[in-house]
Amino acid sequence: QVQLVGSGGGLVQAGGSLRLSCAASGSIFSNYAMGWFRRAPGKEREFVAAISRSAGNTYYTDSVKGRFAISRDNVKNTVFLQMNDLQPEDTAVYYCAAERTPFPFMVIRTPDYDYWGQGTQVTVSS
Repeated sequence: QVQLVGSGGGLVQAGGSLRLSCAASGSIFSNYAMGWFRRAPGKEREFVAAISRSAGNTYYTDSVKGRFAISRDNVKNTVFLQMNDLQPEDTAVYYCAAERTPFPFMVIRTPDYDYWGQGTQVTVSS
């Protein structure tokens, strides 16, 4: 079982940047594919980005391609989401998620993750 703690959210002006972190503990981090999701007020949870165990594969939803970058450090047991050129529509609570998988290059784009962080608020002002 893995525990996830997200951090790094905050208030930023449009065009600004934030870097979210999600620290994992309790299990071997490199056994887990990781993902970031978000939930905006009044909306459904939305997939944002995913990264494979090996970090060899990543995947992004179209609206963040070219602006967001997911990465991981399997020594520090942390996954990151670098968010650049933030826009008001990026305002949401962001959640990291983990799913144990035997496949080193698998990315998971659906909410089929067993473990979730507590969420961190990102607010972008216009």
